[in-house]
Amino acid sequence: MRRALLLTLLAAACVGPTDDPSQVVDLRVLGVRIEPPEVMAEQCSLDDPLKLFATFNQELQVTWRIADPKGMGRAIAYEVRACADQGDLQCNNEGEFVVLGKGEAHDGELTLPMRLGAQQLADKFLLQGVLEQDTFKGLGGLRVPIVIHLTAGTEDVYAQKLMVFSCRFFPEMKVNVTPQLPGMTLDGKPWEADAGLSLSGAGPFVMLPVDFTDAEEPYVVPSLKLEPVHLVESWKIAWYATAGKFSPNETGGVDFSGLSERHRTQWKPKSDDVEQDVRFTFVVRDGRGGQSWLERIAHWAPDGGTP
Repeated sequence: MRRALLLTLLAAACVGPTDDPSQVVDLRVLGVRIEPPEVMAEQCSLDDPLKLFATFNQELQVTWRIADPKGMGRAIAYEVRACADQGDLQCNNEGEFVVLGKGEAHDGELTLPMRLGAQQLADKFLLQGVLEQDTFKGLGGLRVPIVIHLTAGTEDVYAQKLMVFSCRFFPEMKVNVTPQLPGMTLDGKPWEADAGLSLSGAGPFVMLPVDFTDAEEPYVVPSLKLEPVHLVESWKIAWYATAGKFSPNETGGVDFSGLSERHRTQWKPKSDDVEQDVRFTFVVRDGRGGQSWLERIAHWAPDGGTP
């Protein structure tokens, strides 16, 4: 059985040595969005853990973008777990996980409501187990692993996402909000969701997001000395398509000198691609647990085709 493991926020997924991560040709999870992406308590005291965990028991809406381009609409079995150990990438350590849901999904989005603050392991609260295994004992927040396991035919995929629970150590600390791409451009022109766009030829086709610099949030985290550290988000975008490939397949973030990198990429069909509708998925991550995606569809034909 072919098995794939997707780590934390980046769904690199089931790619072989000759594949490109941007080529969506098999079952995988492209992204995981949690609303809200962070739950922040005004005060955190372990003197009354029940009160603290009750504060953290806010309802979450977790959405997975499941891609199954060749599945022909087949049913995909899923099971969702949460566990105490970030290193338990399948959430199957005995006594250290809880099952949050199971059922059938399909190509597209799967959304489940859940509450983590009141979840209990065999002998403790789930969050207590996470706290005990956290190197900094919750100073930078608790990150609870949520793992989805997908099975369909011979395909077997795990994807992990970390949910952030934090404490307001300083008045200027604000809860994170989900990053949202405001739009996309193709070869310098706006690309609307309902554009019915047609492409032809070998490309490459240049894609750029609509500028979102003003949406990258300033934020504050505590240092090891419990002093405020002021930072600014630098979003990253992972680029996916059901045909052809992107170069580069991830943009943004900061380089070694601390400067933000560009979000320019090119999509190029493969020489043996046939005329088809191509689905493009652009997954944005803010580096703090926030994640969402934007999608577009274009009809592509080789030279001489009927775009």
